Amino acid sequence: MSAEIKKIAVLTSGGDSPGMNAAIRSVVRTCAYMKVDCVAVYRGYQGMIEGDFKTMDARSVNNIINKGGTILKSARCDDFRTPEGRKTAHEQLLKAGIDAFVVIGGDGSFTGAMIFNREFNFPVIGIPGTIDNDIFGTTFTLGFDTALNTVVECIDKIRDTASSHNRLFFVEVMGRDVGHIALNAGVGAGAEEILIPEENLGLDRLLESLKRSKESGKSSSIVIVAEGDKSGKNVFELKEYVEEHLPIYDVRVSVLGHMQRGGAPSCFDRVLASRMGVKAVEALLEGKTNLMVGIQDNKLTLTPINKAIKGHTKIDKELIRVSEIMTT
Repeated sequence: MSAEIKKIAVLTSGGDSPGMNAAIRSVVRTCAYMKVDCVAVYRGYQGMIEGDFKTMDARSVNNIINKGGTILKSARCDDFRTPEGRKTAHEQLLKAGIDAFVVIGGDGSFTGAMIFNREFNFPVIGIPGTIDNDIFGTTFTLGFDTALNTVVECIDKIRDTASSHNRLFFVEVMGRDVGHIALNAGVGAGAEEILIPEENLGLDRLLESLKRSKESGKSSSIVIVAEGDKSGKNVFELKEYVEEHLPIYDVRVSVLGHMQRGGAPSCFDRVLASRMGVKAVEALLEGKTNLMVGIQDNKLTLTPINKAIKGHTKIDKELIRVSEIMTT
């Protein structure tokens, strides 16, 4: 155990995701177990600059493992992007006697942590919390599994009304740069087509697919659209395009939006968050820094934060093949 680290801070930053509270709980209770003081930083890096800290003990995190969002709040912080802002944050940490911190967030949060570490040689470990699952160095990010279950549940309900009225529904899910949610939820919910940023299905192929569905006797269809789909049209433009070229369809649009970020985390995300929180604190106490905790082949790993930020996650080609077979 590193003798230098006696007090560890924990904060959440960027977009919230289910499982963040479970990770906070894990960090706090691991610190208590290791006889290390723990301090919560409220409102992300903004709270760090303003010194918005609160001492936490094991009882401070009772009954939060099942809650979505983050009890520590989250905020964008333009000041932290400046050397002056980071200098103030560093002064606040030193003033509070904090020796290291764990940041739970996505690539933007990790970029800030990496720069901060480089400027002040301040120990930091990252835990990936984002529903998009777009962080390199981990198979799963906190919140991804919960978001998938939320999306599938919504699609199941939409299919009920689609079947009742013989309608085609375009369902837009989050995923501006990656299609992990769309692809996995699409397969899990039995969607007829899945449009993702990584694959350009093409509008002609979409029309042909919908024609085949109609000719095969399907009375309703669900098309999942990632918000970053490369068709060149947003989900409402897709609706108009299909109505123009396939008037046989009664088309509706459903944008799931931020409901994908909310709700109680799944068991998978709660367990993953608990494991990652323990690993993050242990890594700091072992003298490690500027690393992100990840999971690969069900084993916890540590990846340099700069690689986690710069690396690119890859869409599952096997799952794309499965989706093509399932939509036959």
